[in-house]
Amino acid sequence: MLKAASVTVRVKPSTKTRLEALADATKRSKSYVIEEALEQYLDVNEWQIEGIAKALSEADKPGAVFVDHDEVLAKWEKKLAD
Repeated sequence: MLKAASVTVRVKPSTKTRLEALADATKRSKSYVIEEALEQYLDVNEWQIEGIAKALSEADKPGAVFVDHDEVLAKWEKKLAD
């Protein structure tokens, strides 16, 4: 079993109230709700940063193809109109 680490954060009173209400409604501890929220936040942001790093790496390769923003926008507008 993993040993839990302790972190102290300051939140707005309204955030604390919402946290307490959600914990009560789900019959979970505030620590559980915070851990779940933090894990989801980290998953999404790590995925996004990884995607950005991969795209930048691809863009830096010789022969990378770039498409003008206006060209992409025009294609999407046409597709939406059809």
